[in-house]
Amino acid sequence: MKVLFLCTENSARSIMAEALLKHHGKGDYEVFSAGTRPAGVNAQAKQAIEHFGLSVDGLFSKNVSDFTGEHFDYVITLCEKASKECNTEVTGDHNLAWDFPEPRTRKETNPYEKTLQELNSRLKMFLLIQEKQKPAPITPTVFYKSLADDIRLKTLMLIAVEKELCVCELMAALEEESQPKVSRHLALLKKSGILTSRKHQQWVYYSINPDLPYWMQNVIKTTAVNEPHFIDEELTQLNVMGDRPTRIETCCS
Repeated sequence: MKVLFLCTENSARSIMAEALLKHHGKGDYEVFSAGTRPAGVNAQAKQAIEHFGLSVDGLFSKNVSDFTGEHFDYVITLCEKASKECNTEVTGDHNLAWDFPEPRTRKETNPYEKTLQELNSRLKMFLLIQEKQKPAPITPTVFYKSLADDIRLKTLMLIAVEKELCVCELMAALEEESQPKVSRHLALLKKSGILTSRKHQQWVYYSINPDLPYWMQNVIKTTAVNEPHFIDEELTQLNVMGDRPTRIETCCS
């Protein structure tokens, strides 16, 4: 899962959140932070992170423009100003606004340590929710039922060959005029855990879930390799669209 924390200066709150999620995520999360006007890592924030027992290696201020065009599972703003200024810079499947007070304006003792502790509590709750939302492992029965349809099987074989495809590419390949129909099949495959998706601008691209058990991935790939004629016509239709970015122009037309 890919997460981006945003704050205006990317000097304290977002830097601390980055350090905390990298620690608690245990490698399951790609974590980044950025700001609209990066000002360098605040020395007191860095000290608070180190006192908490976390590494500060690799932590530095970045401009949100460095991530323009990238897609994230979660974009989390940590101040009201950032939520207003960054809403068009980057995209995420989920956009959260966590408004934490600026540490240097807090009146209590050890404001940076206090902010770090509050962020830590919020992130632990965030991780608990993510854990509860994880889908159950896909069973062989669900897997084979998902393949027992021409559109879904051809979709999986085409994606196995092409690596990823969007809805309009699949509509052209399958010669299906109904976008809702193709989207329903994609939604079923994604819900079952066979497909995953990423969003780029207005397009959503689907690919084989890299966490799918190897034998299931192998079934799809082996079918595509040993029964190539099953999707010959569909691949021809894709080729008519050209390569990207030409295909994208076709999708827009």
